[in-house]
Order: sequence, then C-alpha cells, then structure tokens
Amino acid sequence: MYLNPNPSDFILISQHDHCEVKQNKENQHKSLFALASFKVGEAVATFDASKIVDTPNYLTVQISEQKHIHLFPEYLQYINHSCDPNVLFNTTTMQLECVKDIELGDELCFFYPATEWRMAQQFVCNCGRPNCVGLIQGAADTSDEVLKRYKLTDFIKSMATQYKSFLLLF
Repeated sequence: MYLNPNPSDFILISQHDHCEVKQNKENQHKSLFALASFKVGEAVATFDASKIVDTPNYLTVQISEQKHIHLFPEYLQYINHSCDPNVLFNTTTMQLECVKDIELGDELCFFYPATEWRMAQQFVCNCGRPNCVGLIQGAADTSDEVLKRYKLTDFIKSMATQYKSFLLLF
C-alpha cells in the first residue's frame, strides 16, 4: 500500500468509473486508486466472476470451499493487500465494500485473509502499517486474534467458526 503516494511516481494505465489503475515507475507494481471519496459501508463497485476455478491462485477471490473467482471487471485485480484495508470484496453482496473512509487519490487495498481460507502463495507483507501482520497466509493459518481485527466475508466467518476456536461477537 502506498502511503500518501506522489502522483509523479506513477504512470496512468487505465481509468474507470470511480478508480484508476496506475503503475509505479520504479518497481512496475500496479495498483488501483480512488477517483472519488467513499464512506464506510458504501459500495465502491459491484463485481462478478469472469471465470470460476476450484483452486486458488494469486488473482482469485474465494467464494466457497471449492469456488474461487477471477474478478470482473478485470481492473479490480489490481487491489492489493494491506494490513490496514479500506475495502472488502463482499462475496455475499458481490460488492466492493468500503470498510474505512476513502479519500480521492487513496489506494484501494484489502486484507487477503478476509476472503481467502487457504492461499496459493503466502508472502511477507511490507505495508508498513503499525498493525502489520507480517506473514500473510489464508485465514485458516491466521490467528483468531488477528482475524478478529478485520471485517471478513461471510464465507470466511463460517469457515473460522467451523474449523477454528474462533468466536466472533456479531
């Protein structure tokens, strides 16, 4: 996640209704940035599946135990991970939901374990946030203490309730 990104550090790749894809000039990393402000609970965009697969990969979002979707519209794939997310892929409503106020120019980011039970590739997070989790892996391998700090999809909540000692207070 880019903290207070300098616009001159990025090249515009594509522009969409309420967001734009930009590429970092230095590392070629692509990200999605807001072209409008959003408040918590608002829908930033709606999404659907361009393809459904039975195993996860780095481009999919999990919707059930054996279903992982490639996102449509495709530009939503450029929403990166952060341990301080501002959006959630709500797989019940199929809306990209604002979970933290977003200002014009903010990068859109989500917490990967909020949508993934088991991830195809774990990685070390470099988001730089004070609450950074460090090793990012699926919710199955993320502590209950960490998961309780985030809004999770209904699917991940049900899996955590079923397979972990996870007790969410709703």
